[in-house]
Amino acid sequence: MNKFITTIKNIFAIEDLRTRILNTLFFIAIYRLGSYVVLPGVDPSRLDAKSGGIFGILDTLVGGAFSHASIFALGIMPYISASIVLQLLTIAVPYFQKLQKEGESGRKKINQYTRLLTIPIVMAQSVGFIATLNQDALVNPGVFFTVSTMIILTAGTLFCMWLGEKITDKGIGNGISMIIMIGIVSRFPGAIIQEAAAKGMRGSLIFLIELAVLFFIVMGVIILTQAVRQIPVQYAKQVGGVSQLNAQRQFIPLKVNAAGVMPIIFAQSLMFVPAIAASAWKDSETANYIGQKFSDYTSWQHNVGFAVLIILFTYFYTAISVNPKQIADDLKRSGGFVPGVKPGDATSEYIDQVLTHITLPGAVALALIAIFPAIALLFGVTRPFSAFYGGTSLIIMVGVVLDTMNQIESYLLMRHYDGMMKTGKLKGRTQNIALAS
Repeated sequence: MNKFITTIKNIFAIEDLRTRILNTLFFIAIYRLGSYVVLPGVDPSRLDAKSGGIFGILDTLVGGAFSHASIFALGIMPYISASIVLQLLTIAVPYFQKLQKEGESGRKKINQYTRLLTIPIVMAQSVGFIATLNQDALVNPGVFFTVSTMIILTAGTLFCMWLGEKITDKGIGNGISMIIMIGIVSRFPGAIIQEAAAKGMRGSLIFLIELAVLFFIVMGVIILTQAVRQIPVQYAKQVGGVSQLNAQRQFIPLKVNAAGVMPIIFAQSLMFVPAIAASAWKDSETANYIGQKFSDYTSWQHNVGFAVLIILFTYFYTAISVNPKQIADDLKRSGGFVPGVKPGDATSEYIDQVLTHITLPGAVALALIAIFPAIALLFGVTRPFSAFYGGTSLIIMVGVVLDTMNQIESYLLMRHYDGMMKTGKLKGRTQNIALAS
């Protein structure tokens, strides 16, 4: 406890870090306040709660703003969709591949294209959002309401983007991810209170067991997020002027879960295809059965298909995010080599082989984490609380918290303070879950 209090004192003793933390809290407060501002022309008392399917997932990621019909109802998610599209374009389109290799200038252009693409995406999604609203909740439905709501939702998403960039520039960084994480965390107190009320005094032991299981699941996600396979790299002796630099031994850290949360996001988007296809054959009993089973995320058909898609997408996204050939070429140019492996193609094949071997356990672990909420629901956990047992929400939350801790720790170590962890500096850095900040 004394260590914790000392760390807090050290954090607020650094003026720059203290200012950034206060700025971050201020921007987060603005975001949360906007999440409760209802769209003009909507009666909030007549809104239907969206608790399942894609609506439930989206509502969790935006902190309840979707079910409240808030001006931030779509949150930052259209920007995330645009980021995913741009990432795919950097694979398929040579122009974007060239931009990606241009360094900082290319990254700025890609970010600008992402912002521009966000506008048509949020306008298209706003039309779908209006269609999900209960017509009885609309005070004066019509063309004017539709157009004005599209403009307000677009402005709300752009404002969330601006808040995210301000958190990155003036706060403790990782602004876009921070906004998503805050939206998720904001649902946790209500979910845990609802779970405790549902269990009551008689179920207090079961509730404590659920909390213990949740704790170990979070520990498992942290291990998966931080786990790396280190490939030793040797650098030859270099002579510079009259001085000679001795050979140095370093490591290439290959993450066990290099794909982050993206495989779950891709898999979730495809899991709605069977239900959509089944709606086209309403008269077919087989189609209706398939659509019903794959729409129910507690069914074994849904979970098996979901897990298989996650494993496939993990390999796919790892292949496009980690380039063994480029790593081998960079090593060769810098005079580095893997002991016992020839430079060039042999090194590339070796790195690819290692990456393939560590991706399988990472993909299986990611698939298990993704289906844990459905398993928790089958064991009697309430739906809001079960969402924190895994899936996109938990991985994003853990990743952002670890990254924020790393950034705070770097400030402490630069000012010659002890780190946040008693055992020393946090190992590795978490991914920014493919979210451009």
